[in-house]
Amino acid sequence: MLTTNPFAGLAASISPGVMQCYVVLMVVLVVLGTLADVAHKGSAKYFFENLRKSKSRKGVRPVGGGELLSIAVQTAVVDVITSGEFCNPRRRVAHLLTMYGFVIYCVTTAIMVFAYPAPETPAPAILPQLWWLGGLLVCLGGYWFWFFIRVDVLAEGHTPFRFMRADLFVVSLVGSVTLGLIWAAAGAGVGVLFGLYILTTTVLFGSVLWSKFAHMFYKPAAAFEKRMSYANGTRSNLPAPADKPETFGSARELPRHY
Repeated sequence: MLTTNPFAGLAASISPGVMQCYVVLMVVLVVLGTLADVAHKGSAKYFFENLRKSKSRKGVRPVGGGELLSIAVQTAVVDVITSGEFCNPRRRVAHLLTMYGFVIYCVTTAIMVFAYPAPETPAPAILPQLWWLGGLLVCLGGYWFWFFIRVDVLAEGHTPFRFMRADLFVVSLVGSVTLGLIWAAAGAGVGVLFGLYILTTTVLFGSVLWSKFAHMFYKPAAAFEKRMSYANGTRSNLPAPADKPETFGSARELPRHY
C-alpha cells in the first residue's frame, strides 16, 4: 500500500487525461482566487503605496543592493522556511509540519498523476512513500492545531468543533488529505470515498477567495516589506522596540496571548 501509486488504479475507470485536467484546473483556481483576493483586499495596492510613501519620508536611509539581497535571504530563511514570525513554539511546529507536509503531498501527487498515471508506468516506491509521509504530516500538524492550539479553543474555552468561515482553509485542507489517505488505504477505487475526496479537494482549491489560502502567497511580501521598513528607518510609522519586551503570564501558567 505504501509503495503503490494510488492514482494509477484509477486509469481503468477514469482517463489519465481527465485526472491531469483536474489537477491543472485546481492550479488555475488557486491562481484566479489569489488574484481576486489581492484585488478585493487591495494588498498589492497597499504595499506599493506604502513603499512610495516610505521613500518620500524625511530621514529615510537608502538601502543598497547588498543589503537588499541580505533582507531577501533573511525573509526567505526566517519568515518562509522556518516560520520565525510565530512566537508560540507549539504553533510554529504545527505550522511547519502542515506546510512542509502539504508541499510534499502536492508535489508527489502532481508527479504521480502526470508522470505515472497508469499501472503500465509504475511509479518509483519513494513517490508513494513521500505522498503518505506528506499527508500524515498535514494531519499531524492540522489536527494538533485544530484541537489543542487554536486560540478560541485553548484560551477562550470554545468547543474544538466550533466552525467559522475563517476555519475554511484548515478544515478543507485536513479533510481533503484525511479522505485522500483513507481512500488510498481502502484500495483507491472509484466510489463514495473518492467522491468525498474530490469534493473536499475542490472546496480547498476553489475557495481561495473566502479562505486563508492566498495568505501563504502574499505573506512573504509583507514580511519583506516589514524588514525593508526597519532597514530604511521608517518602521511603518511605528516606534522603536523597547529594550525589554513585556512578559505575559506567570511561572505557574503558560502565556496564552496570541
